[in-house]
Amino acid sequence: MRSRSNSGVRLDYYQRIVQKVILSKQNPVTGLLPSSNELQHAWVRDNVYSILAVWGLALAYRKHAELDEDRAKAFELEQSVVKLMRGLLLAMMKQVDKVEAFKYSQSPKDCLHAKYSIQTGNTVVGDYEWGHLQIDATSLYLLMLAQMTASGLQIIFTLDEVCFIQNMVFYIEASYRIADFGIWERGDKTNKGIPELNASSIGMAKAALEALSDLNLFGARGGHASVIHVLPDEKVKCAAILHSMLPRESKSKEIDAGLLSIISFPAFAVDDVDLVRITRQTIIEKLQGRYGCCRFLRDGYKTVKEDPNRLYYEPYELKVFENIECEWPVFWCYLMIDGIFMGDREMTMEYREALNEILLNSPDGFKIVPELYYVPHDKVELEYKEPHSQERVPGGKIPQMWGTSMYILGCLLQESFLQVGELDPLNRRYCTEPKPDLVVQVAILAEDEEVQKALQAHDINVQTISQVAPIQVHPARVLSHLYSQLGKLMTSMYRRVTCIHSLVS
Repeated sequence: MRSRSNSGVRLDYYQRIVQKVILSKQNPVTGLLPSSNELQHAWVRDNVYSILAVWGLALAYRKHAELDEDRAKAFELEQSVVKLMRGLLLAMMKQVDKVEAFKYSQSPKDCLHAKYSIQTGNTVVGDYEWGHLQIDATSLYLLMLAQMTASGLQIIFTLDEVCFIQNMVFYIEASYRIADFGIWERGDKTNKGIPELNASSIGMAKAALEALSDLNLFGARGGHASVIHVLPDEKVKCAAILHSMLPRESKSKEIDAGLLSIISFPAFAVDDVDLVRITRQTIIEKLQGRYGCCRFLRDGYKTVKEDPNRLYYEPYELKVFENIECEWPVFWCYLMIDGIFMGDREMTMEYREALNEILLNSPDGFKIVPELYYVPHDKVELEYKEPHSQERVPGGKIPQMWGTSMYILGCLLQESFLQVGELDPLNRRYCTEPKPDLVVQVAILAEDEEVQKALQAHDINVQTISQVAPIQVHPARVLSHLYSQLGKLMTSMYRRVTCIHSLVS
């Protein structure tokens, strides 16, 4: 019997964590993951982030397989990823009528739900009983669907599913002007359920649109029918609004740690390197503490001063939460991964070591990431007087699947089991690299012979449309009608193709 190498032993260690913390909770029918043992609801965002460690570990086993058992583990892990991604897909396809309605209304009442039952994939709360409109969660799913497909996973099986994904593109493409409830689900900072324009949602939508553009969802075996199309106009508009907002998250949030997900892995949505640096630095300066980063300033979630019987705050009450906001270790996981993608070894080690200081030991003997650290009641006044001076207590979900998944992903990268390109096969990490100047070439044709003669009178010699046959030339409105045929599962919106789109196309 062959002995295991050190790398094999290390991968087996991470596989045990993944099995215990994540895969043991996966529903055998739907493939979805619950938010906790008590609440059997599957949040789209949390499910996607939680399965990333499984995907990364499968890639690592595929690359470092020593035994047949390793290859078997790689396959089993890959199928667990496929099962979850398809579970979410089928849950959302049950709401196909909402996708169609939302393309026209862009109203919260018509949006996809943010969470589903893990047993059935059905909705679990009413349209108005939750802040369901979360463009970032839907976009994150589409982005990782694109990356996983590019890595070789077969997630989409039929043309009906391709049509649904095409319509999901139409669902998110106007995110630059859709106010949603954001990554933390509660809307504006006062938790009054008021949706607002969020930079993190726009950035994730931009990344998803770019990743899916011209992607064949059947991989190398697909034909033209399984290719996803994205209007270039929408990507440009998302980019313009995103750049104008950063480093601000929204009207009520001057900064938010959730922006780490769009300036680096997984979205890489910002192509201005200075804006990326400014946003990262602002997060570190204003939100970082001794146990992680708080989500945003004056965030009352899970603090001892928050009244658990009330959902909303009055604006004047936010002052109570200043300096005692809960700190989330998951954001140090993002920063560790960010350092790896930048090639900054010092930053990577700084956050890896900081995480090792605050992680908890499970009964099984491995490290787990708690959801947050809060200031206990008897130390609140001291923390008010001297911020970051008091010892905090782990709280929330222990372990947090999302955070543990990101930690394992960072460890796999930092220990060279994975290379950054394997988690980013679409090369989105190069978004800040200098690009060649865009050269637009325009060919002039005369609509008929009368126009041709008029131009010749001014020494402009051009051909007519009929003279360039067999090439066919049509006005831009025809392109609009062609785009309306995309995603035949539902009638796509008829839209006017703008100048930007006509030129780029």
